[in-house]
Amino acid sequence: MKSVILGIAMIGAFLVNQAQAADAKAAEALAQKSGCLACHGVEKKVLGPSYKDVAAKYKSDKGAEAKLVAKVKAGGSGVWGPVPMPPHPQVKDEDIKTIVQWVLSL
Repeated sequence: MKSVILGIAMIGAFLVNQAQAADAKAAEALAQKSGCLACHGVEKKVLGPSYKDVAAKYKSDKGAEAKLVAKVKAGGSGVWGPVPMPPHPQVKDEDIKTIVQWVLSL
């Protein structure tokens, strides 16, 4: 009985892991489609900071998601150096939220 329960738990964990990996791939594709990867790399700075650096900076900030969604939509400057981030009003709010959640998960 314990073996069956353990087996079911392992399969469940595997399926959750697969779903999260698929969500991450979809979010990265959305970032590519939205033009985000023209200025940001996942692991390395391009023109703007890497997404891993952004995730590390905002790791303990409970309001990070809302702040970053607003920054992507409206643009901003002064946080990562002299190059401002342009506004992205053409990107749907739900897409921005998906991308920001992915970035913060890195």
